[in-house]
Amino acid sequence: MDKIFAERRRHPRYGVHLPVDYHVSQKGRIARAGSGFSLDMSSSGLSFRSRGPLPEGAHIEMVVDWPVKYADLYPVDLLVTGFVVRSDNHHTAVRITSRKFRVAEAPAEAIRASA
Repeated sequence: MDKIFAERRRHPRYGVHLPVDYHVSQKGRIARAGSGFSLDMSSSGLSFRSRGPLPEGAHIEMVVDWPVKYADLYPVDLLVTGFVVRSDNHHTAVRITSRKFRVAEAPAEAIRASA
């Protein structure tokens, strides 16, 4: 007989594939930074592909490259902080404690031209 599992999460997750840069810090350890791609996201959690495992319980700061521009001109990032709840060789799950959008001060074309 097939078992049907009920969704236990309070907030629905949405599959999104966006670039993520992260910085992990944990008391008594050297800070680590890296990048990856998000797999899914909700208002309380985010999972992403990472190159290696990250320490569970560590504080993490992430910048998610948001796909929509403000006024169709200014790049937008989602700034997320939280704690690593699970991590293996290629997948990390984070409990979000804060999030906010940041809009670039210069249009996307000006940013590309100066780089």
